[in-house]
Amino acid sequence: MADPTEPLTYGRYLHLDELLAAQAPLSRPEAHDELLFIIQHQTSELWLKLALHELTGACDDLARDDLALALKRLARVKHVQKQLIEQWSVLATLTPSEYQRFRGFLGTSSGFQSYQYRAVEFLLGAKDPAMLELHADDAAARALLTAALERPSLYDEFLRLLARRGHPVPDDVAHRDVRAAHREDPRLVEVFRTIYDAPERHWDVYETCEELVDIEDNLQLWRFRHLKTVERTIGFRTGTGGTTGASFLRRVLDLSFFPELYAVRTAL
Repeated sequence: MADPTEPLTYGRYLHLDELLAAQAPLSRPEAHDELLFIIQHQTSELWLKLALHELTGACDDLARDDLALALKRLARVKHVQKQLIEQWSVLATLTPSEYQRFRGFLGTSSGFQSYQYRAVEFLLGAKDPAMLELHADDAAARALLTAALERPSLYDEFLRLLARRGHPVPDDVAHRDVRAAHREDPRLVEVFRTIYDAPERHWDVYETCEELVDIEDNLQLWRFRHLKTVERTIGFRTGTGGTTGASFLRRVLDLSFFPELYAVRTAL
């Protein structure tokens, strides 16, 4: 406590004065629905901060072979994802007419610039060093993304754990350049087929495989809800910040973080 003579209250502990003063609508005259738009995105960033915290912890756990604790953290990530998915239902109450009353005041800002979301993608394995250039003028954002880019992803750490346990993960996969995005490797499908053929013998890693699939499914649901909310609000118009809007969001639905965990289902 900065001043031990003052009692610690709920508001002081949570810094509510600062938190509740952080919503500053820009529209003039002020549009009633802009507050919803701001709170939606601010709360999303708070949940993303927690997701990053848990995913980073899970990566560390896997690196020291503490699979049980990693699974606990991943279970929490899944609950965070559910919160993020359900939030779209609130924003979807924003009609096109209501949005147009303040959209012009958003300038070049865009959700595409969310560095925390990008860091989550990096930790899951979808790495792209070019994304750092979007934050060239933001030292804190660049530092966060650089750290996520340069460390092994959650999938990298899981594959390394499998290799340490004797599963035939190819050496060039276990020790790949972690700054690059993971690419599907058919050799890993065979590794996972052995696990899925005998789940009772490999239960904890089998369970981890399914946790990773759950996380990817949840992220795809989040992307889909994002797409449908954008479509119902602005249709197929250009997004804020010059993005292509719904057409871009539709394309990213095809991106996969753990492709071999889906491919193995066909191979069984």
